[in-house]
Amino acid sequence: MRATITRSSPVVRTARTMQLEGIFDMPPSERSEQTWQVSLPVEERPWNVGLVVGPSGTGKSTLVRDLFPDALVDGHEWPADKSVVDGFPADMGIRDVVALLSSVGFSSPPAWLRPFGVLSNGEQFRATVARALAEARDGLVVLDEFTSVVDRTVAQIGSAAIAKTVRARGSQLIAATCHYDVEEWLQPDWVYQPHLGEFTWRSVQPRPTIELRVERCHTEAWRLFGPHHYLDDALNRAATCFVGFWQDHPVVFLAVLPFPHAQLKNAYRAHRLVTLPDYQGVGIGNAFCDYLSGVYKAAGRRLYVTTAHPARVGTLARNPLWRMGRKPSMTSANDKNKSMGKGHASTRFTASFEYVGPPQNDSPLLAELNAPSARLAAKMKR
Repeated sequence: MRATITRSSPVVRTARTMQLEGIFDMPPSERSEQTWQVSLPVEERPWNVGLVVGPSGTGKSTLVRDLFPDALVDGHEWPADKSVVDGFPADMGIRDVVALLSSVGFSSPPAWLRPFGVLSNGEQFRATVARALAEARDGLVVLDEFTSVVDRTVAQIGSAAIAKTVRARGSQLIAATCHYDVEEWLQPDWVYQPHLGEFTWRSVQPRPTIELRVERCHTEAWRLFGPHHYLDDALNRAATCFVGFWQDHPVVFLAVLPFPHAQLKNAYRAHRLVTLPDYQGVGIGNAFCDYLSGVYKAAGRRLYVTTAHPARVGTLARNPLWRMGRKPSMTSANDKNKSMGKGHASTRFTASFEYVGPPQNDSPLLAELNAPSARLAAKMKR
């Protein structure tokens, strides 16, 4: 794809423009013109993600608007008084809407029920991308000012989640931005820098590693995470709680409770698992739960999960570290033949799993499992 793009505008002769020309010794001009010679050989090989990046004023917006006008997303009209899920195409089933929102890292059912206008910048960004993918013509989505209105941490995590979704769907995304910090998270197949006139094919590499510091914490930590849980913000005060920190920021929480069962010894269950919205979409919550389940196994305890969240059910079903004990079903609270997870819910579909992965025998948390909660510092008061 080759193109010559010219933008021209008249220069109105005024006292100020003439003074400006004099100050900077500029020749008088009737028009101001700017031209870009663009070469995007994107037809040479298959690709999913492209990145147009460079400083402000170098022609990124002009390029994508001129070359991809039909695929450019300039925002959507969202219903002002309805939930964000009602903004998606009418012929799209709710399960497909939920799956798409979750895949781009917007995995909070309570937030799905809110209108678009009251969502945070990060949530709006991800909802906009999800809807753009849902409505994409010929599978191509072009996003100008990509991640410009969100925090840089949100931008990086969101870029990784979005790129993963685009590739999984077999779609194509072109992101135009002045922020180079998203490149290693987006892992584009090609990069074009208008200010250099430079196009580069690149190989897709693993995104940067996210290393969590895991600590046992006081139940007070739940106050930060509770509003984002998909069921409610209730926490059993007898729970053993853990927080994962990334770059010294709390990002994920897990509470564990004993699981009394006549046929199971040393059984425990995940009571509440929450990843803060800004960090969703890259598997932090799943990895956190896997790790702590291994810690419990090293301590001779069996850990179980019962969940109704469709994305979580799908992830656990595909994860070889977990074994499904009960397929998604609606159980009865009065079921006299309660096996693992039966009787947990009577009004919603849930599935149950047991951790069967390796133990984390070298984890420093092993000594923390039986520590009295009263002596733990509340780590979230900052």
